Amino acid sequence: MDEKETLQRYLSKQRADLLGKLDGLGEYDIRRPLVPSGTNLLGLVKHVASVQLGYLGEVMGRPAGRDVPWLSDTSEPEADLWATADETKEAVVEFAHYSATHADATVAALDLDSPGLVPWWPEGRRDVTLHSILVHLCVETARHAGHADLLRELVDGRLGNGASDPNVPERDGAGWRSHHDRVEAAALAASGRASG
Repeated sequence: MDEKETLQRYLSKQRADLLGKLDGLGEYDIRRPLVPSGTNLLGLVKHVASVQLGYLGEVMGRPAGRDVPWLSDTSEPEADLWATADETKEAVVEFAHYSATHADATVAALDLDSPGLVPWWPEGRRDVTLHSILVHLCVETARHAGHADLLRELVDGRLGNGASDPNVPERDGAGWRSHHDRVEAAALAASGRASG
């Protein structure tokens, strides 16, 4: 497998993991802000799809030709990070699939050393290649998929990518409580040492 295929595979996996965080949840739970910043599951999907469309569209000279109203100068603040009551889950998910299809077509069409330009980055950093943009998007998508992991746990306790995720230890509720208490005891002991 070559480097472009590897980067594409990792990006695709992170996109799928992020979308999977919406599975089985109702409208309120995918939209509700679970931390003071307002971060929410559907907003993360919308944001990652928007960012991906920009970087593997406009930046690489392959604009998608699709209106993205939440990125306009007149849109609500951080409108790419949350969904209005009028924006349906289906529409956001469809946009995510559209963005992924467009992104994949860009990756297929270009070489890793193909040049691009990021107009919103500072002078001196704007000139990029497909390679650097793929690395950037892998990191960005993985970061937000990690946010989504924590949000999903706050909503219904689901960890990782579900019951078959090999990276999540098999524990029942009592096992997780015991683990939580062990971590809490260590934190309290360390803070006692630090203040003593």
